Amino acid sequence: MTATAGRSYPESDPRHHTGKIKRMLMDTVTHLKLDLEKVDDPQAEALFETTADVLRGLIKAYDNFEARAEKSEKAWR
Repeated sequence: MTATAGRSYPESDPRHHTGKIKRMLMDTVTHLKLDLEKVDDPQAEALFETTADVLRGLIKAYDNFEARAEKSEKAWR
């Protein structure tokens, strides 16, 4: 899932912040999934599904950033 899973970075490292942001995005995706079960409005369902898809795309972008940062860090060792 994430390059930052289980790791902690100093606050000056972008991965410290990307990990926090990804957790917030994932929490929102989970909330949207739960809300989908509660509403009976096709437009709202489509809106929630689309929102979750967009957030998953952002999470993937953060994952890619972190993976690039990990590779760069290893290259300097």
